[in-house]
Amino acid sequence: MLLAIDVGNTHIMLGVFQEEKVSVYWRIATRRESTEDELGMVIKNLLQHSRLALREVSAVAISSVVPPLMYSLERMSQKYFGLEPLVVGPGIKTGLNILMDNPREVGADRIVNAVAGYSLYGGPLIIVDFGTATTFCAISEQGDYLGGAIAPGIGIATEALFEKAAKLPRVELNRPRRVIGKDTIASIQSGIIYGFVGQVEGIVRRMSKELSSPPLVVATGGFASLVAKETEAIDQVNPLLTLEGLRIIFQRNRNAETT
Repeated sequence: MLLAIDVGNTHIMLGVFQEEKVSVYWRIATRRESTEDELGMVIKNLLQHSRLALREVSAVAISSVVPPLMYSLERMSQKYFGLEPLVVGPGIKTGLNILMDNPREVGADRIVNAVAGYSLYGGPLIIVDFGTATTFCAISEQGDYLGGAIAPGIGIATEALFEKAAKLPRVELNRPRRVIGKDTIASIQSGIIYGFVGQVEGIVRRMSKELSSPPLVVATGGFASLVAKETEAIDQVNPLLTLEGLRIIFQRNRNAETT
C-alpha cells in the first residue's frame, strides 16, 4: 500500500492507495512544529481506526509547501514505516514539461495537481485549487505546464476581513439565499462566496483566451464544492486530485527504477 501525504499551509491530506484506488483518506491540521513522533502517532491512530496496520504500508510519497515540516515527515517515515519516502522536488520524474522562467519556483502542490489533471483529463486544462491560496494552473493540449495565477484563498481573505473590520462578526461560509443580503451575516456570506465565484469566472475566462482551445476546468481543495455549485465555469470537482498526482508520480519513479 502507498501512503500519500500532501502538506499544505493549513491542512495535511493523507490517503492510502491499494493499487490505483484510494481506499481511505483523511484531512488533519498542519502544525509546523510537529515532531516525527507526533506525526507518526497521528497516522498510526488513523490507520488503526480504518483497520489498517503500519506494516501494510510499503511506500510513502510526500509533497509539501511547508519546508519546516519536511525533516519531521522524513524522520517519521523512516522511524514508523522503515521507509525512505519519495519527496516531490528536484530530480523527481514527473513527466511534466514546466514552461516557466524558473521551474523551481513552482510549488510541489501545483506540480502534483498538474500531473494528475493531465493524466486524468488531458488538455488543455485549467486547475483551480482552493487552498490557503487559490491557485490557477494552465496546462496545454500537449501536457506542458504553462503557468498560472495565485490569489489569496477564501480562508485568508475571510480572516483578514474579520481582523481588520472591528464590527464585522465571524460567519459560517454558507450560501446565502440571495446576493442582496438583508443583514450583516448574509451580506458577508454573499460578498465572500459570490466574490470568489466572480474571481474564478474572470480568471478562467481570461486564461481560456490564451489557450489554443476551450479548456476543461477542474477544481480541487477544501472550498471547491462550495464555489463550484455557484458557477458554470467549473466543469469537474476532484477533491483527491493532489493525492492522485502523488500516486502517479510515485508509480512513474518506481517504473523508472525497474527499467
